[in-house]
Amino acid sequence: MSRSGAEHVRDAGDAAAREQADAIYRQILQRAPEHDIDPTLDRVRDVLDLLGNPQRAYRVVHLTGTNGKTSTARMIERLVREHGLRTGRFTSPHLTRVNERIAIDGEPISDARFVEVWADVAPYVEMVDERSLAAGGPRLSFFEVFTVMAFAAFADAPVDVAVVEVGLGGRWDSTNVADGDVAVITPVAMDHERYLGDTLVQIAGEKAGIVKDGATLVLAQQEESVEGVILAQAAERGARVLREGVDIEVLERTVAVGGQVLTLRGIGGVYTEVFVPLFGEHQAHNALLALAATEALLTGGAALDPGVVEVGFAESSSPGRLEVVRNSPTIVVDGAHNPAGATALAGAIDEAFAFTRVVGVVGVMADKDVEGILAALEPLLAEIVVTGAGGARAMEPDDLAEVAREVFGEDRVHVAYRLDDAIDQAVQRAESEVDRGAGVVVTGSILLVAQARVLLGRG
Repeated sequence: MSRSGAEHVRDAGDAAAREQADAIYRQILQRAPEHDIDPTLDRVRDVLDLLGNPQRAYRVVHLTGTNGKTSTARMIERLVREHGLRTGRFTSPHLTRVNERIAIDGEPISDARFVEVWADVAPYVEMVDERSLAAGGPRLSFFEVFTVMAFAAFADAPVDVAVVEVGLGGRWDSTNVADGDVAVITPVAMDHERYLGDTLVQIAGEKAGIVKDGATLVLAQQEESVEGVILAQAAERGARVLREGVDIEVLERTVAVGGQVLTLRGIGGVYTEVFVPLFGEHQAHNALLALAATEALLTGGAALDPGVVEVGFAESSSPGRLEVVRNSPTIVVDGAHNPAGATALAGAIDEAFAFTRVVGVVGVMADKDVEGILAALEPLLAEIVVTGAGGARAMEPDDLAEVAREVFGEDRVHVAYRLDDAIDQAVQRAESEVDRGAGVVVTGSILLVAQARVLLGRG
C-alpha cells in the first residue's frame, strides 16, 4: 500500500474512532452531572472491585483545594515523568475534548483508546447501575464513570504513578477510593458552598478527607482556621505533614520573559534558578507544592537531581490558566471562577503584562459568587464585556450585566450574547488605544475559557 493510501486508511480509522468516542461521551453525559455530589463512594468502589481494584496497581498523588489543583497536578506529573517513570494524570474539567481528563505520559488518551476503555468497564458499570437502581439509588454519575475509566486506563497502561485531582471537595469525591501515598491540599477558599458547606471550616473538613493513614500531606499556606481543621485530620490519620512556610518555602521569585524564575526550599534542599513558564505569584506556590510532593513520593524527602527538576519545570504547562492565546492585541484566557481566583488573576496580569488598559470578557455560572468575582476584577479592567458562559448553569448575560453595572458603573459595562461577538468587541475596544498597549482577558468560567480557546485556534 502506498504511503498516501496508508494515511487515508489511518485517517478513516481515526475519524471512526472519534465518532465512536463522541457517541460514548454523549451517552455518559446523560448521567447525573459531575457537580452533583451524592455522599457515597459505594458505587465506584463496587465497580472497581469487579475490575480487580485497578486503583491499587500504582502509587497515587491525590490533590484537592479550591484553586491551583490542575496546575499543580500537571507540574507534579511532569516532574515525576522526567524521572523516567510512567505517569497517569486525571484532571477536570476538560478544555477541548473529554479525553484530556485521562492522560498517559502527559498525553490525552486517543479516541480509539477511549472507546476501548469504555468497552472494558461498561459491563461492570451497568451491573452496578442495576444494583443501585434496584435498591432505590441512582446510576453512577458522569464523574463517577470517568473516575472508573481513569483508574482502569492507568492500570492497563500500566503507569507507575497516577496524579489524581478531585472533582469536587474530597471526602465524598469519587476519586477518594484511591489511597494517595501523597496528598496535596492547595489554598482553600469559598467555592461550591452548596455542596461543601458555607464556611471555610466546613469546606476544609471536606477537603481534608483525602488524607489517608500514614500518607504524606503537602499543605499550602492556609487561613488559621482552615489549617487547624486539616492538621487535626492529618493527626488522626498519622500523616506526615509538610507545611508551606514551615517545612517548605518559596525563597525568591523574579518575573521573567514567559514566566518566572524561582528559588524553592523543598524537603531535601534548596533549588535555585528554577524557570517556570507560568505567570503569577500563585503559580510559584503551586510549583513549590509540586516539588515537595515529588520529593515525598520519589525519595521520601531527599533532594532530587536539580537538573531533572529544572527540565521538568521548564517543560510544564497549564492550558487555560493565564494562557496567552493571541497577540496584537494580547488576549489572555484564565479559568478563574471564584473571588480568590479572580484576585490572583488580577495580580498576575498587573505583574507580568505591561498593559496600559485591560478589557475583560466575562461569563460566569449562576451558582458562583458573581459579585465577589466582579469586585476582584474591577481594579484590573477598564471595561468589561459580559457574555454567556455556556451550559445550563450559566448566568444570562443581561442578569450578569445588571450585577456588573453595580460594580463597574453603567459606562464601563457592555453586553454581547455570543462569545465571538464579545471577543470582537473587546478587541476593538483594546485596539482603540493609541499606543496599542491594551490587552484582553477572557475569564469567569473554565467553560468560557474552553470555548474561547477553540475560537482563537488553541482548541
